[in-house]
Amino acid sequence: MKTKKLFSRLALTFCLFVFALVANANNVQITGTSVTGNEITFSISWDNSWNANVAPANWDAVWVFVKYQDCNTRLWTHAGLSTLSSDHSTSSPLQVDAVTDGRGVFVRRSALGGGTVPVTSVTLKMTIPAGTYNYKVYGIEMVNVPQSNFELGDGTSVSTFNSITVNAASQSGGINAATIGGGSTSLPNTYPVGYKTFYCMKTEVSQEQYIEYLNALTYDQQKAHTNTDPIAAAGTFAFNVGFGGRNGIRILTSGNNNAIPAVYASDATAGVENNIDDGQNVACNYLNWSDLSAYLDWAALRPMTELEYEKVCRGTMPRVAGEFAWGSTTLNGVYYYAIANALKANETTTTPLDGLCNVYINNTSVQVPVRVGFSASGSSGRASSGAAYYGPMEMSGNLSEMVINTTAQGVTFNGTLGDGTIAANGDANQATWPAPSTGLGSGYRGGDFNNYQASARVSDRAAITTVTTTRSVSVGGRGVR
Repeated sequence: MKTKKLFSRLALTFCLFVFALVANANNVQITGTSVTGNEITFSISWDNSWNANVAPANWDAVWVFVKYQDCNTRLWTHAGLSTLSSDHSTSSPLQVDAVTDGRGVFVRRSALGGGTVPVTSVTLKMTIPAGTYNYKVYGIEMVNVPQSNFELGDGTSVSTFNSITVNAASQSGGINAATIGGGSTSLPNTYPVGYKTFYCMKTEVSQEQYIEYLNALTYDQQKAHTNTDPIAAAGTFAFNVGFGGRNGIRILTSGNNNAIPAVYASDATAGVENNIDDGQNVACNYLNWSDLSAYLDWAALRPMTELEYEKVCRGTMPRVAGEFAWGSTTLNGVYYYAIANALKANETTTTPLDGLCNVYINNTSVQVPVRVGFSASGSSGRASSGAAYYGPMEMSGNLSEMVINTTAQGVTFNGTLGDGTIAANGDANQATWPAPSTGLGSGYRGGDFNNYQASARVSDRAAITTVTTTRSVSVGGRGVR
């Protein structure tokens, strides 16, 4: 961890460096990066991987993308990658799936199986101008959500949609307001209703992922996506005064002259930054719509819609009234006295139970975010890990997640993907996404540690019309593609 951040500082002075910055929710490791001509090669491995032909019959993958830094301007740019899978190479047990916009690739298992992906070499073909650059390779864990019908609404939760089935006709013809109910506007056929296949982030954005993002931005962009000016003294927290809300993102090296960006690090336990107990894998809170949408645009992902949220949670299973993401009404709270390995990459609970959820139960609840994927292991099932049907973690509880709603402002969203580039002022610049300045068209799903358990129900929409312009201790999010 410390070595990766050291490279981050050295890259401001020297060319040519190639290195990787990744999240560790399932111990994703990208190492040994090198560049020859227009090809970039690295080794990748991660834990708790799968490719299954039994329900839910899907797989996980790592969304891999590359940024390169011009050694004259010091600006980071999103690298184009070949849109032909045959232009990229790897070996068993992996394959590389190219995407049509060339903003990254999916690296996944090539055959049925599960467990740890051993260290495997991957080579990607880039499409960038000739020049002398620094390079960074990023990886975000995702899960495949196959095309399928699914049931929406549960007839019990607050402001739930009507109990309907979403199918191919729902996408091709849209869904009218009377059919979907819940006070929704009619959905046009351009709005992603969840029927088609997509990928969903396996976990909420972690603090380490957000740090990696901040460290690739300009001074002005950093200032737009933190609460404190990048010119503040080293050791200053990025989002709050003190260690409130368990957010340990701090300034490692101050910015300068309102032009040179700061360098950020994890430092939840004051002292040596990026130590093993500095909270790198704790879910990143204090995000507003502007912050999350910019992160997703920068990573070439996109926000998910309300309907996609319900599909990821419920899958092809019949609805259960009042169910949580793991498909039942069983819920067990997380208590502060039952947390082991606090702030470390293996932070977990000492009382594993079915339906374990980080929501407010009483004053002995954790009442702060915990590590993403905190209750999952290589042997846990859906109920014991609190996983959604297709595998993502903490779709109920931990942090409220920002999604695109079905109000008049939300239904103009047409599924446009982020392109890896954000505006000079730090905003996402995708025209159909809810405006960064207002958040109109966005809202919350899934509940959080600061709310009672009902808010964590799959179909509960109590907070969906809330405009997310302020930063809250209990709000974060994830993206899809």
